[in-house]
Amino acid sequence: MASGSSSHGLQVSNLTVRFGETVAVDHVDLDVPAGSVVAVLGPSGCGKSTLLRAVAGLEVPASGAVAYDGHDLAGTPTHKRGFALMFQDGQLFEHLDVAANISYPLRLRNAPGHLGRADRADRVAELLELVGLEGYADRSPATLSGGERQRVALARALAVNPRLLLLDEPLSALDRGLRERLATDLHDILRKAGATAMLVTHDQEEAFAVADRMAVMRDGRIVQGGTLDEVWRQPADGWTAQFLGYATVLTGDRAGVIRDLVDPSATWQAVALRRSALRVDPSGPLSARVEEARVTPDQIRVQLDVDGAGSLPAVADPGTDVRVGARVHVSIDTSRIAPVPEKG
Repeated sequence: MASGSSSHGLQVSNLTVRFGETVAVDHVDLDVPAGSVVAVLGPSGCGKSTLLRAVAGLEVPASGAVAYDGHDLAGTPTHKRGFALMFQDGQLFEHLDVAANISYPLRLRNAPGHLGRADRADRVAELLELVGLEGYADRSPATLSGGERQRVALARALAVNPRLLLLDEPLSALDRGLRERLATDLHDILRKAGATAMLVTHDQEEAFAVADRMAVMRDGRIVQGGTLDEVWRQPADGWTAQFLGYATVLTGDRAGVIRDLVDPSATWQAVALRRSALRVDPSGPLSARVEEARVTPDQIRVQLDVDGAGSLPAVADPGTDVRVGARVHVSIDTSRIAPVPEKG
């Protein structure tokens, strides 16, 4: 995701942010093309939130540049960048009702989206419909669920039609089930709004649910970027593969057992496998011994000692005989494996 591919949208070029001797963001290039949603995905402490804050103008870079539509933003204060921010906690004004929270940026006299009273009411109604909260205008924030609060915060962030929406772990404070549902809704809301957005998150499922493109960040650097499909199907290295959710990365002769069955002419060295890449199947080409088996509502999760490849996770259909110690055959779902360069 090298910077400079387009002059429309956000361009981050060779950006470095330091805190004393600590390099938090290390020579990062990133594009967020107009109309796209780009997720910056990485573990805690990798520098992704610092990168977002530098884009917002809340941190001063040691070097490099942040530009929008080709215009360098050096020296431009946060409130004049035309960006909007949404954080983990929506930080609603508890003394204001939902409508007043959403319309707050529209009431600021010098704000780009400043509107009169009637136009503000129309815009609030439009935004409440967009985020699925029709009829909530008079509600107090104290009466809202966590998901509803985040929807209000999103509506407020979108109120002035920002040219870039910055989302810093917006769903991380929610429980897993609600986070999954709201991630799908967030995807739809951003598309309907035509928003250009940069999302930072540590949750790979959230990133895949919300974004169009992804940049994976580690130790202050972006180690891989591209479309969701590119990143998923061709992880840059073993660390990236496992961070994205692949269960196992095989190297050497162990990888060869799988690789030779999939593509004997392949030149890549390592193989990343999802848990469901291997399935107990009477007609499968691999042979294995069952080491462990655990029944879940929709499948049986097993650990197998696969001949030549060692201990690997796999799945089996309900009712399959997977007693510990039993010999079984195993098939490979090639859509759930990926080649991985042996580095990192």
